Amino acid sequence: MDGGNRHTTEHAMARKGRVIALVIAGTMVIWLLGTALVPWMGLPARYVFLFDLAAIAAFIWVFINIWQLWRLRQQLNGK
Repeated sequence: MDGGNRHTTEHAMARKGRVIALVIAGTMVIWLLGTALVPWMGLPARYVFLFDLAAIAAFIWVFINIWQLWRLRQQLNGK
């Protein structure tokens, strides 16, 4: 890769890493708040499972994107 393209790719990777970090943090905050608010609001326990499933879906997305980021870094370093 030439220098300009590598620089652009590294910036894209950094941006993707920040998005992944924000999704992880946001997922945990929403999941914790959701599981605490459901009983407080007097809702049935099945609503807690909606937050659980949403968190699982978000973490699956995170794991896929971390794997993609890892593969891109390997390709960038020529391994």
